[in-house]
Amino acid sequence: MPEHEELLTAEGLRRLEEELEHLRTVRRREVAERIRVARDFGDLSENSEYEEAKNEQAWVEGRIATLERILRNARIVEEDETDPDQVGLNSLVTLRDAEGGEEMTLRIVGSTEADPAQMRISYQSPVGQAVFGRRAGETVEVKLPGGVARYQIVKVER
Repeated sequence: MPEHEELLTAEGLRRLEEELEHLRTVRRREVAERIRVARDFGDLSENSEYEEAKNEQAWVEGRIATLERILRNARIVEEDETDPDQVGLNSLVTLRDAEGGEEMTLRIVGSTEADPAQMRISYQSPVGQAVFGRRAGETVEVKLPGGVARYQIVKVER
């Protein structure tokens, strides 16, 4: 299966690189030490500490592999590549609900940077797809699991 391009902001790239470095230099050593200590407890077949440490080691190695794949396929979208008046990667977008009038401000980011609790949504999410490439003043429809929502794009900032 061909790998696809991962669009990232410069900040997102920095965070992923920091996480990868931490996993390689700190977490690997910590887990190796936990495995070493757990081996000293004796019979490995009934050693829950050893099992937990091995499971954590598998998670750490899997996460390292995932991050390496993402970084290998990453493309940083620079601000000068995009129209500042158009919603793009790293845009701060203020939306107004067409029905209730409530406003929300979202940052459009790459899928690996998304954090809905921090109002950072992926350009691949339903809302991200609906607003991507659009301008302030436009109204978009977003297909959500509970139906269709309509939003007016109030403001686009970088």
